Amino acid sequence: MKDIIPNSLANSYSYEEYRNKIKDLLAEGKSSGDEQSDEILAYSQLNETRMNRLDKTIKITPETEAFLSVLNTEYIWLVLSEGWCGDAAQILPIINKMAQVSDKVELKIAFRDENPELMNLYLTNGGKSIPKMIILDKNTLEVLADWGPRPADAIKLILDYKAKHGIVDEIAKADLQMWYLHDKGVSTQKEIVSLLK
Repeated sequence: MKDIIPNSLANSYSYEEYRNKIKDLLAEGKSSGDEQSDEILAYSQLNETRMNRLDKTIKITPETEAFLSVLNTEYIWLVLSEGWCGDAAQILPIINKMAQVSDKVELKIAFRDENPELMNLYLTNGGKSIPKMIILDKNTLEVLADWGPRPADAIKLILDYKAKHGIVDEIAKADLQMWYLHDKGVSTQKEIVSLLK
């Protein structure tokens, strides 16, 4: 148990390294993760475009910036992710921009399927939902909090849709992407800040 966090950190990437690894896999016609299919590859390609756009357009709110710029504790934000995950594509650029605001935050990204022991510690309702963010004290590697796989209002949107229609289909996924578009990363920022307070 106590080795899982250090092992996962040793097997993790900076945001730039993560993005480059995904890009290299896509150039080979592959996605990250254990499962490979045309559908997964198509999601990965879409997410690559999405992340490129968000890297350019996402803004950190003045409130978030003010809070992060005066942190006293040093943190590692360890995020479980995969290139095919639509939620990760929406959320990772926000987390990255937040980490860039503070010299007290180091962002590390671990691929879910390469780190099964870590993923199994942070299941959501028994499932391997990502992204999953684990907030660590940088000096002790103590887990202070975890967050994910999506903001509370986005979780509600999907649960409500599933309750009404019995499934999460392409319409639900499109609704979720519209939610992210309108939210502009504000909910993610607020929820992560509240964990750090």
